[in-house]
Amino acid sequence: MRRCAWPLLRLPARAGLVPRHGGAAAAARLRPVAAASSSSSAGGDGSSRAPDTSLFVPVPLKPVGDAAEEDVGAELTRPLDKGEVLKNLNKFYKRKEIQRLGAENGLDARLFHQAFISFRKYIMESSSVSADLHIILNDICCGAGHVDDLFPFFLRHAKQIFPMLDCMDDLRKISDLRLPPNWYPDARAIQRKIIFHAGPTNSGKTYHAIQRFLSAKSGIYCGPLKLLAHEIFQKSNDANVPCDLVTGEERVYANEDARQAPHIACTIEMCSTNTPYEVAVIDEIQMIRDPARGWAWTRALLGLCAEEIHVCGEPAAIDLVTELMYTTGEEVEVRNYKRLTPLTVLDDALESLDNLQPGDCIVCFSKNDIYSVSRQIEARGLECAVIYGSLPPGTKLEQAKKFNDPDDPCKILVATDAIGMGLNLCIKRIIFNSIVKPTINEKGEKEIDSITTSQALQIAGRAGRYGSSFKQGEVTTMHRDDLVQLKEILSEPVRPVKAAGLHPTPEQIEMFAYHLPDATLSNLIDIFVSLSQVDGLYFVCNIDDFKFLADMIQHIPLNLRSRYVFCTAPLNRKEPFVCTTLLKFARQFSRNEPLTFDWLCRHTKWPLAAPKNIKELVHLEAVHDVFDLYLWLSYRFMDMFPDAVLVRDIQKKLDDIIQIGVCNITKLIRTSQSASAPDTAAVASENFPLSRTKRDTRTVSDRHGAKSTEALSIAAEVLGERRAKNLKAYRSATRQEDLKSHGRGSLANRLLREGLLTQEMLRQLESEWQDQHRNGRYGLGSKRGDQNSSKEMGKKKK
Repeated sequence: MRRCAWPLLRLPARAGLVPRHGGAAAAARLRPVAAASSSSSAGGDGSSRAPDTSLFVPVPLKPVGDAAEEDVGAELTRPLDKGEVLKNLNKFYKRKEIQRLGAENGLDARLFHQAFISFRKYIMESSSVSADLHIILNDICCGAGHVDDLFPFFLRHAKQIFPMLDCMDDLRKISDLRLPPNWYPDARAIQRKIIFHAGPTNSGKTYHAIQRFLSAKSGIYCGPLKLLAHEIFQKSNDANVPCDLVTGEERVYANEDARQAPHIACTIEMCSTNTPYEVAVIDEIQMIRDPARGWAWTRALLGLCAEEIHVCGEPAAIDLVTELMYTTGEEVEVRNYKRLTPLTVLDDALESLDNLQPGDCIVCFSKNDIYSVSRQIEARGLECAVIYGSLPPGTKLEQAKKFNDPDDPCKILVATDAIGMGLNLCIKRIIFNSIVKPTINEKGEKEIDSITTSQALQIAGRAGRYGSSFKQGEVTTMHRDDLVQLKEILSEPVRPVKAAGLHPTPEQIEMFAYHLPDATLSNLIDIFVSLSQVDGLYFVCNIDDFKFLADMIQHIPLNLRSRYVFCTAPLNRKEPFVCTTLLKFARQFSRNEPLTFDWLCRHTKWPLAAPKNIKELVHLEAVHDVFDLYLWLSYRFMDMFPDAVLVRDIQKKLDDIIQIGVCNITKLIRTSQSASAPDTAAVASENFPLSRTKRDTRTVSDRHGAKSTEALSIAAEVLGERRAKNLKAYRSATRQEDLKSHGRGSLANRLLREGLLTQEMLRQLESEWQDQHRNGRYGLGSKRGDQNSSKEMGKKKK
């Protein structure tokens, strides 16, 4: 005899349980509760956007096993028929009324489906369920209840696997970024004077701000680069104004007893918003729009506790700074500056390296172009200095000193856009080797896009520096057809800076983690950004690098604060050796084992020899980054990274070794080319997926000009590879060399080692390659097609 236990519904109700009277009546009674919940999750604010529920990761709930306590429900009724239960659960899922109720309680279609799958699995795989749920299921199976009666239990289960449904209101409040000025009560407690020094490169705007900095009783300089902070540190102490240097990796005190000086020169991320100063200088304010680092300028502008804030940068940022200061009740005084020396755009392109003159700087946008141009300059009997972004600061300064020295035979500079700020260079003429800049998008594809007006002006403005031996600057291009476009770019107005960057703070993430203790740090950040609200003056900075590191060390047991610090470490995620080192640092840190000097030497194989080829030079640069990473962590976890002094000593020695490599860079290029097949280099440069981008949709360049995977392609002899007309001629000229060297590159060797290719197959591929070129099957146009077809033939053979 079937037993139905209606009185047992008076058992103590669990979270979400509502008395039911069957069918549609139960659904109707649930609606007011659902509406209230929905209103709460929206934060009581009609402007709140719906969360991106694809980011909600369900917390797994294990079914109750056989070892569970006695099945009270079965004792009171009878054991459940799992077949009947499954039919009724599926009927419950298909009910439109239930789906609407789920939506009113924050379960969109995605969450509803995931919650139901988990709910069904939990019931079907559990040896027993709670007594109240067991009784309801039994009633439904014997026709005494309605499937709608399951909704309170389903909702309870959904909130267990998606805990954010119960605290959406709190999460929205935590991620509300609409009033950043209120985050800095110390700055709001005083009336600050804001002075904007606006002007182009080489206009003296920063000079005037620094003069006020030096005359103040106390001050702080905030710059975008270590080189700039170091320059102000030197100038201040040379002017008998004691000044400390503070960067992420270094602390240098002006006083021998390590007593803090009244003046500080720092990288902008390191500025203190709690220390009072008379004067603060924020350099390169236009970087407030930077998609990765913009938050640091926003924090400094809103939070520095100084009587005077001197802001230096492009006029394009004046309107935004004025609007931001309006929200704090502070007025902005604008001082405009004009360029101190004339800058002329020449009417003729360089066209040939034979036309180089002393004081010329050729600007390239990739390391391969740096290698190519420097090699060709040396072939003409000229010496050149080389500067690019991934070089250590000391090496950059030495190369700049070599170029600036009037007694040094080196009169030509080959550089990337790294010269745009941070180095004082005596340049007469800037020559753009190209006006398109390759970047890597989120899909790993290479995008080629024209440089922006702001970038072009920043780089071109380095010519004819005031006080140098050149009284005026000149700018042109390497190729004639680029010159027209360069003039067009330079004539356009600089796009105004529209918004300032923001970034979640450690405190905000900790509060999120309190509500979502089972979520990963990467998932917490995703949900935070999804729920965050900003007004039109702000945007949330790109967090891809942070998430990459968070995912990489997720499996390592760390507390949240330590995990957050590791994820904010400044490293290039495209450098495998540096990323691997961070992983090892985190793993040993989690075991509470100090990272000693001996351990680091073993890991990096120190001492290291001077590089013999480009690949070794690139590795030395990565090791330098590892030392930087150690020093950065040593100031955050002093006990666990105790040997900062020793590491700084060997880093200086490594800097000297890298300088030797850069001075002999053309020899390294020759060695690399002789050791690698030309066709392998061509694969690296041409078989990269390209994504075209129109010039009208140009975006701001990324944070540090991330290091490219330059070690993959060393063949740098081809200066005109960016020009289609020169590319055809080059391919035709090197066709015979490709035929001779085909099959002997590193790819062929690797396939042979792995057993995927035999010597016989290699000989047959070479024979087919030559036959196809003789028959003209591929025409003049596509080396890429030749390579792809060869790969396909190799697959058929296998």
